[in-house]
Amino acid sequence: MDLVNHLEGRLLFAVPKKGRLLQACLNLLEGADIQFRRENRLDIALVKNLPIALIFLPAADIPTFVGEGRVDLGITGYDQVQEHDAGVRAAAGARRMSNGWDAKPQGCETVMELGFGACKLQVQVPAKGEYTQSKDLIGKNIGTSFVHLTHDFFARLEMEQEGITDPKQMEGRKLRTHIIELSGSVEAACALGVADGIVDLVESGETMKAAGLKAIDTVIETSAILIKSKAPSNPELVNLIASRIRGVITAQKFVLCQYNVPRERLAAVTAITPGKRAPTITSLDEEGWVAVSAMVEKKQIAPVMDKLLKEGAEDILVLDIHNTRCS
Repeated sequence: MDLVNHLEGRLLFAVPKKGRLLQACLNLLEGADIQFRRENRLDIALVKNLPIALIFLPAADIPTFVGEGRVDLGITGYDQVQEHDAGVRAAAGARRMSNGWDAKPQGCETVMELGFGACKLQVQVPAKGEYTQSKDLIGKNIGTSFVHLTHDFFARLEMEQEGITDPKQMEGRKLRTHIIELSGSVEAACALGVADGIVDLVESGETMKAAGLKAIDTVIETSAILIKSKAPSNPELVNLIASRIRGVITAQKFVLCQYNVPRERLAAVTAITPGKRAPTITSLDEEGWVAVSAMVEKKQIAPVMDKLLKEGAEDILVLDIHNTRCS
């Protein structure tokens, strides 16, 4: 089957082809009932039950494909979107300096945060070295795969050091700090003498510590996000997918708490379980009693149950939510 010919009329949805976000993305797609089978060594998969084609791309490339309108939707890290946007700004600035022309990039829009893949893009230095603050690295060699964010970060530091308040004064000026682009194994750069410090993602910190490094500053905090083109081919389908994904995320975050309580205690218990919009209250066959049902954040359910019990609630049940559609 010629997959390229089968893309016509399908909404293109980019997901990371590998790395730390892949498995969580696949779980999210499954929860949203986006059914597909990915053949070995193919980076395109046709969805069976919706007019969608999944495009498996490096996470760093997804903001570019979405921003240029080549694909309609994408899942990637907030860090990758910010790196892409910083690169677009740098290119626009270079064009202004060369001939005064400033084309407005099409860009992409954030639809929602997805609640996984949280980490930090941090400035790291040898743990036993002389550097203790980011400004100590001004004029030094910095290794990173996030060259644009790193450039902007150290440009701001150099502005502060020189007392410059208008960023336009930095346009056209060469950065004193040397940014070295590395595509992998960034954490080894200091030990190998390539860099004095690095800017890299830190999740648990174990890799950083194993490499003899410590974090001295945070450039940005990041997690996975859903992004869309500013001109998607099928806006209605984009909204459908977003609604499904939002439902899956809500279902993962909440549980349904049900209990019985005397009517005179209703105000006290509903203050504990207000629900997403409002609790559902049903009269019981036993006079003076009601049944209450409300969504509760999963991480709060244990203390909530304890409080309900103290307020006179009985028969407390907690049910998993497999999926939902709610605001």
